[in-house]
Amino acid sequence: MSDRPGPDHLSKSEIGKDAVQSTVEAAATTVGEVAKIITRAVQEVAGAVGGFASEVYEIRDASRKAAGEQGQPESDDLG
Repeated sequence: MSDRPGPDHLSKSEIGKDAVQSTVEAAATTVGEVAKIITRAVQEVAGAVGGFASEVYEIRDASRKAAGEQGQPESDDLG
């Protein structure tokens, strides 16, 4: 610390260290944000696929019931 009033005098290495530190902090924040986005996307895709699988099961079940009501043999084939 000097007794001179005015701006701090930082060395080139101190300025460089601060720049690197700020860059690393910004990169870490960005990586965290991207990871959250990817996690949410994976959750949403899993939910959509699960919902589709449930619908297919319900359609297959309804098809079997309808075939049984018509006196047709039950089949795993929807067609």
